[in-house]
Amino acid sequence: MLPALKTDGLSLADVMKSCLDSIRQEPNRLTLPPVDNAVVVLVDGLGAEMLKARSGHARTMSSAFTAKAVIESGFPTTTAAALASLTTGVCPGQHGLVGYTVLDPEHDRVVNQLSGWDDRLNPATWQLVPTLFETAVAEGFEALAIGPERYMDSGFTRAVLRGARYVPAATIAERLDRAAIELKRPGRRLVYVYVPELDQAAHGHGRDSDEWLNAFETTDAAVRSLTEALGPRDGVLVTADHGIVDIPQHSQVLVPHGPLLDGVRFIAGEPRCLQLHLEPGTDLTALAERWRESEGDRAWVLTRDEAVAAGWFGTVRPEVLPRIGDLLVAARKAVAYYDGRLANPPGRSMVGQHGSWSPAELRVPLLRFGAFAR
Repeated sequence: MLPALKTDGLSLADVMKSCLDSIRQEPNRLTLPPVDNAVVVLVDGLGAEMLKARSGHARTMSSAFTAKAVIESGFPTTTAAALASLTTGVCPGQHGLVGYTVLDPEHDRVVNQLSGWDDRLNPATWQLVPTLFETAVAEGFEALAIGPERYMDSGFTRAVLRGARYVPAATIAERLDRAAIELKRPGRRLVYVYVPELDQAAHGHGRDSDEWLNAFETTDAAVRSLTEALGPRDGVLVTADHGIVDIPQHSQVLVPHGPLLDGVRFIAGEPRCLQLHLEPGTDLTALAERWRESEGDRAWVLTRDEAVAAGWFGTVRPEVLPRIGDLLVAARKAVAYYDGRLANPPGRSMVGQHGSWSPAELRVPLLRFGAFAR
């Protein structure tokens, strides 16, 4: 059976939208009570499975981690797509950020959605829908995004955080302390705080490493400090964009030149979910069958049409369709795929990875504090 998002379940796209509805004093998908200030702390890479396994190292976050405090990130389970869904309230098929690297059809090239922005990729038009920050400001509320200074003016920031006043802060503690300070000011506001350190530690050292655990404990201490500073009309949600699976080097699959890559013009996506774009005239059905015969026991292999019909990207706008690969190879076991035609395929040094459908990647926590916990 093909994996799919729960049609009636909560996802990351519901989180910030519900917060804005809460500030509006309106009903919302998360059943949040009315507040003056809503804060979303996004801990990059903190899957629900990881929080459960290391709950003894995070007493504040684990105190809010119940059986119901789990939602689905969305597909693909990658930062670019997930954060855009969080800040727009819609799925990738609507906002257009459908992977880590994607095809730019107009310029016939693959671009990195986090760091590959240039003057040919306009954040204001590539990401296709208004952000919830823009909506909040238009309705008279304040919108803030607090994160590392290096992301302050990136193309990705201008695509998914547009409308928010960006406040740079160097460390995890400084970011959450700054959020607490902003909540003391008069008015009503939507606040987003970004914590990339856990994801970075997992990519470099693995989800079970000391480096990851140190970042995890530091995050929990900062969350505790924030919750202690909340007023009665302040609500905080702590969530994540995806979880992590560790892929040992012997589980890296180098796809060689040959039948599996014949007719493949570009390889986009990421190692846990390849998006293959084909040369004109290539027999897609035959290529899909070769991939299924070779990899069907450890990956889901779908054509674009099949993935769209299965709802993997939500409802897909016509202009977004060409950005999605003609053929998708989504890992179902602990493997990652690399272009074996290259002498040194990028990303092979990564330990922790994500992008596909495993529960470890898909299920993320949704932790409620302050007014949202009552």
